[in-house]
Amino acid sequence: MHKPNQRLVDHFSALRRQVEAGGAGAAPKVEGRLRRIVGTLLEAEGCKAPIGAYCIVETTDGDWLETEVVGFASDHILLMPTGELRGVMPHARVLPIAKGSSVEVGPGLLGRVIDGAGQPLDHKGPLQCHEQRPINAQPINPLLRRPIRQPLDVGVRAINALLTVGQGQRLGLFAGSGVGKSVLLGMMTRYTDAEVVVVALIGERGREVKEFIDGILGEEGMRRAVVIATPADHPPLMRMRAAWLATSVAEYFRDQGMQVLLLMDSLTRFAQAQREIALATGEPPATKGYPPSVFARLPALVERAGNGEEGGGSITAFYTVLAEGDDQNDPIVDSARAILDGHIVLSRSLADAGHFPAIDVERSVSRAMNDITDKPHQDMVRRFRKMYSLYQQNRDLITIGAYQRGTDKRLDEAVSAWPGMQHFLQQGFDESESFDHALGELSQLLDPQ
Repeated sequence: MHKPNQRLVDHFSALRRQVEAGGAGAAPKVEGRLRRIVGTLLEAEGCKAPIGAYCIVETTDGDWLETEVVGFASDHILLMPTGELRGVMPHARVLPIAKGSSVEVGPGLLGRVIDGAGQPLDHKGPLQCHEQRPINAQPINPLLRRPIRQPLDVGVRAINALLTVGQGQRLGLFAGSGVGKSVLLGMMTRYTDAEVVVVALIGERGREVKEFIDGILGEEGMRRAVVIATPADHPPLMRMRAAWLATSVAEYFRDQGMQVLLLMDSLTRFAQAQREIALATGEPPATKGYPPSVFARLPALVERAGNGEEGGGSITAFYTVLAEGDDQNDPIVDSARAILDGHIVLSRSLADAGHFPAIDVERSVSRAMNDITDKPHQDMVRRFRKMYSLYQQNRDLITIGAYQRGTDKRLDEAVSAWPGMQHFLQQGFDESESFDHALGELSQLLDPQ
């Protein structure tokens, strides 16, 4: 069972001693009782607490279950647990213990793995952090943000050259299951020139968390990384909190003037967790089972990433979005596409053909690219895209030998360049490709000497 963190327990103990002491200046009694449980939603009466406050519920083994206030029903408060509903009994005591949620931050987070409550998972002892930051911080005034003007090297040739990412940009990584998105995230984590990498693994299978940390990140990647992991068996509230917590950690390092790469896998699991909470509290579904609050939460999370004020650091963010059944018109995919600064689509057909990373260049775009690249670079990308698209449009004719060279000069050029384009777009997991080297290879491909 997930236990309240020590700070909350100490707060409750002090409050209880004050109440039991009585007399002048004693705090009012705030104890309530559990009224009923519906699914994972708890309803309590007799106490008051604002949205986002913590309450603890007494269990049969004398422990306490931590919950958060997610709504109201008349005079009753609606609670969502952060742990398993084990040992909760009828009319159990309910006590409010805090008004908000915060996370411990500091350089001591680097190289650590924590859960959605900010507690260590890596058995390396307590976190050596002495500063607190709110999980639900307000985004920076948009008029004070520094514009996106500098590219960020992510170490992946196709992205650096054709989908250039700017410092402070927010992109979506759209993919179905099993097409290599985790490997691509791992490559960016290991090879980026960002100073700090914050990785949020939300709703993944438990075994994949260790595999990602040991097999994909590795010792080298973990040195400058902070990993927040909440597997699929965690309650929806913890999965949501992990996304907010990861963003707060990234904001801390950004405010120290650092360049931060935030990788969140996945935004879809975050939306599904909010859907579970919203439906449990009685909110009606609107779009394919998603209540309206889901589409309000997405921009609230995403808008906190980006550049800081002048002279500060930046958060460059990649949010993976699971396209169910490879449907690019899924409501979460469609919403993410609208609120992000670009998207990279991973193709199942390319992955099935052994083409990795399986980036579909035709359907991917970086909206900030024209602001961070010069005209010669843009001209090369435009020319590459034209040849790539022209070849794909005539692929069947070329494959069966129906196309005769000399019929179309532009297509002849595309056919000649096709093997080089295929090689350019593929990259091994252990290969790192710098921004400048990627541009050099692109220039050599288009204008061979």
